[in-house]
Amino acid sequence: MSSRFPRMLKPLEVESDPVTAVGPQAIIDIGSNSIRLVVWQDGGRVPPVMFNEKLMAGLGRGLRETGRLEEDAMAAGERALARFAGLARSIGVSRLRAVATAAVRQASNGPDFVDRVQRATGLRIEVLSGDAEAAASASGVIAGIPGADGIVGDLGGGSLELVRVAGGKVHERISLPFGSLGITDIRARGPHVLERVLAKALAGEKWLAEGRGKTFYAVGGSWRALAQVHMDVTDHPLPMVHQYPLPRQALPQLVRSLAQMGTKRLKQVANLSGSRIQTLPGAAALLSATVRKLGASQVVISAWGLREGLLYQQLDPDVQALDPLIEAARAEGDREGRFQGQGEELHQWIAPLFTDEPPELARLRHAACLLADVAWRAHPDFRPDRGLEFALHGNWVGIDGFGRALLGAALFANFGGPAEHESTALLGRLADPESLHRARCWGLALRLGLRITGGPAHELKHIELSRGDGVLLMQLPSSKKMLYGEAIGRRHRTLANAMALEAKVSFA
Repeated sequence: MSSRFPRMLKPLEVESDPVTAVGPQAIIDIGSNSIRLVVWQDGGRVPPVMFNEKLMAGLGRGLRETGRLEEDAMAAGERALARFAGLARSIGVSRLRAVATAAVRQASNGPDFVDRVQRATGLRIEVLSGDAEAAASASGVIAGIPGADGIVGDLGGGSLELVRVAGGKVHERISLPFGSLGITDIRARGPHVLERVLAKALAGEKWLAEGRGKTFYAVGGSWRALAQVHMDVTDHPLPMVHQYPLPRQALPQLVRSLAQMGTKRLKQVANLSGSRIQTLPGAAALLSATVRKLGASQVVISAWGLREGLLYQQLDPDVQALDPLIEAARAEGDREGRFQGQGEELHQWIAPLFTDEPPELARLRHAACLLADVAWRAHPDFRPDRGLEFALHGNWVGIDGFGRALLGAALFANFGGPAEHESTALLGRLADPESLHRARCWGLALRLGLRITGGPAHELKHIELSRGDGVLLMQLPSSKKMLYGEAIGRRHRTLANAMALEAKVSFA
């Protein structure tokens, strides 16, 4: 191996500024069950993922019995890390941080494994403390779910971290030395043993009472897998795990169902990793017991956790405060649209029509404006479906199924989709009719704005759109009168009809 290799794979330094870092950034997460490499294109608020690979090493296997990492697991881990180091070098990663969590932290021979891998691969491995791991996982939830308020639970192979989050900040936390790999053994000791072990571990942690009646944010591969199983058995229409609400009352039934479902049936669940199947019953039992113990009102799954949190922690506070949905939509809109900044102009232009909306709806409307031109390259007949796909299947965070449905309804209408269509049938299973109709009006307003100027939205500053006294009024200067053609009149009337208004136009 070249002597230059360690320098090319320098770690992400605390004092560096990932926002201005040039080139891809990467994190290697050395967990108790798996080892994963994720490469992001940059270090902004919502950096696109360039590469993501997981290799199962099972470092935590047998750790509870012996207190040591097994030789075959260390060898598998070394092979995985050698591959990831080579991939990072090949991709041209400019900053790399390799972190190890519970298994390496708890094992008596963990330091030997770290030294062995560092000498073999040139990587510099950082063993996170339980406190640092908990803070990073919670930071990932804050990064991906703005406004998160409750308790974060991150279930790894060798530990469970519980963290209080509120106001965009990480507060009290605790790391418990048992994870998905050890729950089966605990449950095998008898009924209710898991509940007693959990209660003993949490005794004296009075701050956990602050989570009573609030949301429990579930992080970790095993709990994400539970959500996938629940989606399958309930025939959920949208297979997006992030911000999926797992009903609290469904947890006991899910525990019973998993005890009856065989491996063959579980392998039929879409996107479910086979390596997670054996841990599912224990993970479900622990989630049910934890939620009951904490008195949480609901469970929300977070696809963002430790790795995303490590990146988020390095960002400038002003960047952290940015809305991840809006930032991602702006980047996608600028990349796919015809004119830079078009979405913001449209957002300002249609805003006077929807002044009665609460902030959560105004935010979704803003995202729709930013994505208003993403399907222009598609064949005209397929643009509505392309817009719908962007909304429903985009790699967004900070948005749940209800929000995706409204975004989809808006973009479908924006690109000319009819009010009733088989493509939009599933939207009614994610959102109520009144909200979907409102979102359709957003789309019709965008459709009008995009057509009247031919695309360049800066021309909209000369045209005023307003509502009042039962009228949807468009005002143009006399010098722009020619812009109000037959096609514009039709779109104006279509929007007015959808809003139960009368279309009128004036020229000053």
